[in-house]
Amino acid sequence: MLDGLAGFASALAGFLKPLPIFIALVSSLVGFVVGALPGLTATMAIALMTTLTLSMPSELALLVLVCTYVGAIYGGSRSAILLNIPGTPASAASCLDGYALAQQGRAGHAMGIATSGSVLGTWIGMFFLALFTPVLGEMALKFQAYEFFWLAVFGVVISGNLTGNDPLKGWMAGFVGLFVATIGQDGLFAHDRFTFGIFDLSGGISLVPALVGAFGFAEVLTVMQEPVRKGIINAFDSVIPRVRDVTQYWRTVIRSGLIGTGIGIVPGVGEDVAAWSSYAAAKRASKEREKFGKGSVEGLMAAETGDNACVPGAMIPVLALAVPGSAPAAVLMAAMLIHGINPGPLIMVENPTFVYQVVAMMFLASVGILIYGLTLTRPLISILQFPKLLIMPVVFVLCVVGSYALAQRMFDVYVMLAFGVIGFFLRKQNFPMAPLVLGIVLGDLLEKNLRRGLVLHDGDLTPFFTRPISFVMFLLVAATVLSNVPFIYNGVARAWRGLTGGLKRSA
Repeated sequence: MLDGLAGFASALAGFLKPLPIFIALVSSLVGFVVGALPGLTATMAIALMTTLTLSMPSELALLVLVCTYVGAIYGGSRSAILLNIPGTPASAASCLDGYALAQQGRAGHAMGIATSGSVLGTWIGMFFLALFTPVLGEMALKFQAYEFFWLAVFGVVISGNLTGNDPLKGWMAGFVGLFVATIGQDGLFAHDRFTFGIFDLSGGISLVPALVGAFGFAEVLTVMQEPVRKGIINAFDSVIPRVRDVTQYWRTVIRSGLIGTGIGIVPGVGEDVAAWSSYAAAKRASKEREKFGKGSVEGLMAAETGDNACVPGAMIPVLALAVPGSAPAAVLMAAMLIHGINPGPLIMVENPTFVYQVVAMMFLASVGILIYGLTLTRPLISILQFPKLLIMPVVFVLCVVGSYALAQRMFDVYVMLAFGVIGFFLRKQNFPMAPLVLGIVLGDLLEKNLRRGLVLHDGDLTPFFTRPISFVMFLLVAATVLSNVPFIYNGVARAWRGLTGGLKRSA
């Protein structure tokens, strides 16, 4: 505990300089605005900001992306409260009581409560991020090629649950990403694969253009197709939260923070599930259940605390195992690889201070959202009323510039456009994009460790299943797949209900 506190203090001291503080505040503001604008997601914000950080030192680049992530998840509550339109999926639960409070003329009060819950949730998640990641990382140091192979497979399989309600479509997108990762020269013999005589494909598909196309340009096409929706903003009171509102619901804050962090650790769930789970738990435990959905301060506090606690929680499996806990975390993991930081079991060996640096980044982001949440409410109203159709051309220019800046070649721009169009049509069919990008990220890890394991045992697959950790990883993959097969899931559920019902009757 003391070592972790010392590591956090040291990392925070390294960022308490004019330039890092300025970058943190600006990045938090960008995330705050993007999250507040309905239709622009945290995932897209991280993808676009990645292109703007290519020439920055890795620490400052990750500071930009982490602050953007935290700011975007928080910013979604603004439009949820003022317009009854969640700025991000994570803020959908905040619409229930936030907008009800706004209709009662208490929009400012609602935004103050949302700000308090978001900051406290982030701090709770930060504590467990600093506590659990080093422990989990030390356990993962026992991994070898066989375990890394199953870890990559598990990442692709669990990505089917990152977004959407159809895991099969998520798996299909993930394995398409694995195929894309094989395009170009292989790692052992430099033999061209799937290049079809196109010289530019010999180097493979670059991650940044694919990332920007799938999340940025596809978002542009999606927004341009949607009809314009303009909401009516209610009058609001003071945004300064009352101390009593925060202290009165301290149990709700702690419970929601724990739920949000726990859900963040589970790969493939995400901030929206954390918000709804925290909201449901608060409603069950509340003495004011009848107020929920009609303007409950406790309900809004629970939702905002839960989804923001999920952000640092989702970073725990990213840093310790290289398995993202949410869609934005998947893109952030890709950005880490682009900047030369290898998340996963070796991070505590190669860069042991990085975990505490991420915690310090999130602390700076929480300070940023606290400042903006209490001071920028009135200017935000003007931003929310700004037509999205005028923002999309700027986003498109950033997509093109970001893709070209990587290697100064037009081929990367064409890759971005191709992935954007593919992503647009896949979205129309409800295919999630995060698994596709994650497949590209994990493809190299999966292939290299599969081939390395086969070389070590002369082509024998047995060690992939007989080593203790490998066998457990295999069971996790199998359980994940089988749990999403309807008749198996329903059968297990019926058996469990029968067992628990029998135990109750016998008692």
